[in-house]
Amino acid sequence: MASRERKPVSGRTVIAIVAALVAVGAGGAVEFARLLPGLEQDSINQRFERRGAVSAPGLLIVAIDDTTFDDLGESWPFPRSRHAQAIDRLRRDGAKAIVYDVQFTEQTTPREDNALIDAVGRARNVVLATAETDEHGNSNVLGGDEQLARLGASAGASNLPSGPGGVLQRFDASAGGLETLAVAAARRAGHAPAKSAFDHGGAWIDFRGPPGTIDTVSFSDLLKGRVDPALVRGRIVVVGASAATLQDVHPTPTASGELMSGPEIEANSIYTATHGLPLRDAPRWIDLLAILALGLLPALASLRLRALLAALLAPGAAVAWLVIAQVAFDHGHVLSVAAPLFALALGTVATIAAGYLAERKRRHRFAERNEALEEAVHERTAELRETQLEIIHRLAAATESRDEETGLHLERIGLLCERVGLVLGLTAAEAETLRHASLLHDVGKIAVPDAILTKPGKLTGEEWVVMRRHAEAGANILAGSTAPIMRMAEEIALTHHERWDGGGYPRGLSGEQIPLVGRICAVCDVFDALLSPRPYKEAWSVQDALDELRRERGKHFDPAVIDAFMTLVDDLDPLLFDGRAGQETFA
Repeated sequence: MASRERKPVSGRTVIAIVAALVAVGAGGAVEFARLLPGLEQDSINQRFERRGAVSAPGLLIVAIDDTTFDDLGESWPFPRSRHAQAIDRLRRDGAKAIVYDVQFTEQTTPREDNALIDAVGRARNVVLATAETDEHGNSNVLGGDEQLARLGASAGASNLPSGPGGVLQRFDASAGGLETLAVAAARRAGHAPAKSAFDHGGAWIDFRGPPGTIDTVSFSDLLKGRVDPALVRGRIVVVGASAATLQDVHPTPTASGELMSGPEIEANSIYTATHGLPLRDAPRWIDLLAILALGLLPALASLRLRALLAALLAPGAAVAWLVIAQVAFDHGHVLSVAAPLFALALGTVATIAAGYLAERKRRHRFAERNEALEEAVHERTAELRETQLEIIHRLAAATESRDEETGLHLERIGLLCERVGLVLGLTAAEAETLRHASLLHDVGKIAVPDAILTKPGKLTGEEWVVMRRHAEAGANILAGSTAPIMRMAEEIALTHHERWDGGGYPRGLSGEQIPLVGRICAVCDVFDALLSPRPYKEAWSVQDALDELRRERGKHFDPAVIDAFMTLVDDLDPLLFDGRAGQETFA
């Protein structure tokens, strides 16, 4: 009996496999070489921010803040007798351990030095910070380690390694041969972690929340007896400078753009050390498995589906991995995000390219054979473009639905942008691209928390800071594409809140520094927003909206764009103006 002939492997399958292997290999290289530190850092920041604040009842910060300087009327550095008074007060109030994040490596006067030494000796539970050690890990704090031992005190290195962008988010077991301040404090409290428990590169600081999360009192309030002893009793107390003028404030992953004082960072490190380093890097094999799975997904899916339909799985897979990473983070495991998503994105692009190459080869082979098949190929190409535009429309509609808008807002802005672009001299193709690209002007709202995005009332100053990040977030989402529509969408997302007079955001561009498409979208977006009801306002009348545009001519808006827009007013469907326009309005 003759054996069955094996079916040859198709060129599409080979290309898909090659694309998958390239994506997995590139993702692995990104992971091992840490080639995307900025994106990984952004993901860490997001995970901390989404986790929110958690109390740390065993800790207290005594902050040398602006209030202290006002109350005491003294300049920095304070006399050491002041610090002696603080240590005595904390000792009397029952502090479990006193961690002093102020360096005392140089002598001052005998009277002042002895006052501090005596107070440390009375407390018998003080850990003193230093950033200087010799080659053997010995410090010179209050005269050296032997002196500290006699006083029942110890020294700890206050050095913290900087992460990407100068962010402080890890601490080591030791620095310069000396235990770090957090480990020394944890040892004083009876809960020091083993050196072997630290990951390579240091342990993650399990921040309790953004700046101000840990209970804090003013140094001057402590000295003047205005601090309830119950706040001190049984706690590890960290004393240090929080006033910005003393320059001990640093970026952390807990709150973008908000700096945290050195003492609070040390307090979070101490919490981490005393609780057994609860936040750890996930095993490397999990990250590699994620890279493998996400890198292979588009290519494997393309073997059963059309390449573009297979690529549509990528957003869902990306969201799933982000959710998994957040859940793992909430349970103490830090998964890699940038490298797996890079592998997914590269695999998706490669799969689309593979599908395109396979389709091109098929068209070339059959074009001369059958005219009907040629027509089918043309239909497939049109379907590909329609699917691409559908993705843009669906992504835009998904973004818009988060703040209770309708897709009609997007469609109206797109058509208005196209018409204004034609008046200003864009070609028909450019204006059509502008119509579709403008749909993604607010895609960055994906990164805005629902509590802010759907808030019915006026936003606070801090909420406005978060809201305004959507412009750069949208540009980051769309960045890196070679497709003209995506490049234009990136420009619009980034610049549609800039103002002609330079008072906009995120970059404060002015005049013709702002791309034309951003200036066009700014006018159309504001016009439609004024005519639309919102939870926090009624819809404006057409005349009021037009008057507002004219008032902002040369201030918020490009005069040329306003003039072009005004030429279209009489030609717009009246249904647009009373807020009841449907898609048929633009038929």
